[in-house]
Amino acid sequence: MIRHLVLFKLNDGIAKDDPRAIAAAKALEGLDNEIPELRFWECDWNITDRPIAYDFAINSAVDDTDALQRYLDHPAHQAGVALWREIATWVIADYAF
Repeated sequence: MIRHLVLFKLNDGIAKDDPRAIAAAKALEGLDNEIPELRFWECDWNITDRPIAYDFAINSAVDDTDALQRYLDHPAHQAGVALWREIATWVIADYAF
């Protein structure tokens, strides 16, 4: 199994109540129902106000690197990426477990 973690940092001037941020988060909410490769899926807004904290997180899992690539290429994933690209930067980590 591969754990796929993503942490998003909203761009300056974008707050989580911005309609673009709301739409971006909503685009990710049900990906586990659309992308069969996802074995585990959760995402949500950060609840702390520490300056070092990121704003939104994804914690997910897939079976292997092929499944990870199919997830990354999936149109529903790409639609979410397009929304986030407009309002945030992010970091990822993928590791076997």
